Amino acid sequence: MSYLYPRLDTLQGTFTSPFSQGRSRRPAPAQASHGSKPTPRQGRPDLFFAASIVDDAKDKAKKLSAEATAEFEKASAKAQASSGTIELYSGKYYAACTVGGILACGITHTAVTPLDLVKCRRQVDPKLYKGNFQAWGLIYRAEGLRGIFTGWSPTFFGYSAQGAAKYGFYEFFKKTYSDLAGPETAYKYKTALYLSASASAEFLADIALCPLEAVKVRMQTTIPAAYSGTIDGISKITASEGIGGLYKGLYPLWGRQIPYTMMKFASFETIVEMIYARMPGHKDDYGKATQTGVSFVGGYLAGILCAIVSHPADVMVSKLNAERAPGEGFGAAMGRVYSKIGFMGLWNGLPVRIVMIGTLTGLQWMIYDYFKIFMGFPTTGGAAPPPEKK
Repeated sequence: MSYLYPRLDTLQGTFTSPFSQGRSRRPAPAQASHGSKPTPRQGRPDLFFAASIVDDAKDKAKKLSAEATAEFEKASAKAQASSGTIELYSGKYYAACTVGGILACGITHTAVTPLDLVKCRRQVDPKLYKGNFQAWGLIYRAEGLRGIFTGWSPTFFGYSAQGAAKYGFYEFFKKTYSDLAGPETAYKYKTALYLSASASAEFLADIALCPLEAVKVRMQTTIPAAYSGTIDGISKITASEGIGGLYKGLYPLWGRQIPYTMMKFASFETIVEMIYARMPGHKDDYGKATQTGVSFVGGYLAGILCAIVSHPADVMVSKLNAERAPGEGFGAAMGRVYSKIGFMGLWNGLPVRIVMIGTLTGLQWMIYDYFKIFMGFPTTGGAAPPPEKK
């Protein structure tokens, strides 16, 4: 018998989900004979529906990934065409590496400013906050979101300058020292090569970083912040203490950053080389995503080692920038601070710094190597063995 309007069960089957169908519709005669529960081999429409959602999400993710890869390849080809062919270890190559260093360090350090803020304040006064979340809550209620990012501008400018010098000079010194040693000796003593090249690069990079680090630390360790921004901080420090006021933390900064960078570069190169040695095939057989993923993992593990090695000097930098009196000698100030905080005080804030530096270093190497891929350069990681003698 035909009906003028659709029947109730037809409407339910059309407009309701499979979840509600099982509850609202009467079971079919074939199902009724087996009871209300489905048999082990009976199809379940609700699972089919959920699986289709997952499949759709996977398809959309693959489509977006393919589109992003196509756009990256297009932008990369355009950049390489506009810059021309850049030979490895040429002046243009080192200049390009400085740009990669700016992107890697300036962006990442600025992004973790809230963590850095709490770390610096807890280093200066361990009793100020009980934990990170409590600290951010107190700062937000007192100063708003802007307060949580106190010191972001000297962080951005300082670590952009430092990143440019660090990565650019590292590539330069690694090639220079390798040529001086010869290919066989350089490969045999590659760890010493990484250590010496990174130490030389960081020595120069810290000269660029130190004035802005002084402004950043003073902004972050005073409540409310002593300066409104980078220019205000530089002008007030030089007015009261001269240019030397901007560099009074240079020695402890070298003491913190040079061991940090030596560990960062040498351990990263070694870890990445070990990862590729345990993967099937050669490094060049893998695509961009795999290579940058390896860079992130290697960078994160290297960052944990960096944080532990450099943390006592990092505490001392924060203390000296905040408490060193004008005209006070470096040795006298350092002895006074140590007598006040003791050995255990040198490790204040270490767990926070491990999380911060691990994430930071992993992201820096991933961004830097992604930029190198973008420019058509090979990624960083391990020395190639010297050619065999025939």
